[in-house]
Amino acid sequence: MKTRRDFIKLSALGSAAVLTNSCLASEKENNKKKTSQNKITKPIVISTWNHGVEANASAWKILNKGGTSLNAVEAGVRVTESDPNNSSVGIGGLPDRDGFVTLDACIMNHENECGAVAFLQDIENPISVARKVMEDTKHVLLVGEGAKQFAIEKGFKETNLLTEKSKVAWEKWKEQSKYQPVINSENHDTIGMLALDEKGNLSGACTTSGMAYKLHGRVGDSPIIGAGLFVDNEVGAACATGMGEAVIRIAGSAIVVELMRNGLSPYEACKEAVNRIVKKHKDLTNLQVGFLALNNHGEHGGYSVYKGFNYALQTNTQNEMIDTKFNKKSTR
Repeated sequence: MKTRRDFIKLSALGSAAVLTNSCLASEKENNKKKTSQNKITKPIVISTWNHGVEANASAWKILNKGGTSLNAVEAGVRVTESDPNNSSVGIGGLPDRDGFVTLDACIMNHENECGAVAFLQDIENPISVARKVMEDTKHVLLVGEGAKQFAIEKGFKETNLLTEKSKVAWEKWKEQSKYQPVINSENHDTIGMLALDEKGNLSGACTTSGMAYKLHGRVGDSPIIGAGLFVDNEVGAACATGMGEAVIRIAGSAIVVELMRNGLSPYEACKEAVNRIVKKHKDLTNLQVGFLALNNHGEHGGYSVYKGFNYALQTNTQNEMIDTKFNKKSTR
């Protein structure tokens, strides 16, 4: 004959079994959801503006063979740096108001190691100098004459960066400029590239000749880690293009990554960062900024202040240009 105590024990055991089975079923369902959510698109490379197509092609040759995202982003943006027909990056870039072409660049890997150069003259590929800073020194940023000396010590050759085409444009600008830099909402002034390799590691690179006819010595966001570029392998990576001063004021790329850490998609994070810029500037005339982001699952997105920002995408199944959404319909 079962006592009351035996009945309570059996009831408890039965309830525990029900709860255990329920928990196991729930856990299995959650695991299914996680598996579905955690499908990773890799390798993948994205980069800003139309010149990103050729840059991506070079990066893809490395990624498609199982190479590292760091090697891929360096090789990719070097293509743009070495294109004399591109007036906003590397050789052929438009000079500052005094006629000097000055270059800025930074690079960052999946271990949060980074290197950068700013106000660098006479060196064609600043991104590779930035990588040397990262790998061969204990510093992050070298500037000006010191950066140039370092580059020459590392075997980089001096090159005249002012092409005849850019020189003619500069001389024409001087005739009617009132000595003011050229700022417009359609400047394609940077190439930023983000990549995720087969091992699931992120890297990014950013390089530019900066604002056309800027004050001699001006440096924008492109060589500044956390502004023009930021990478966190636990979350994702982001880069910026456009008015560097506006990006610096909100630590733009770092903000995008932190927003992704807090659960936003790459698109949503870029949109929120742009909205912060819009809120913090009273005059948005010609103030174009675009953010581009890639998370560690291979999801990507971008957003800009004004219409016109686009980015190049390449994966195993896609090779296309994507127009981003934007905050403002007009520069006025």
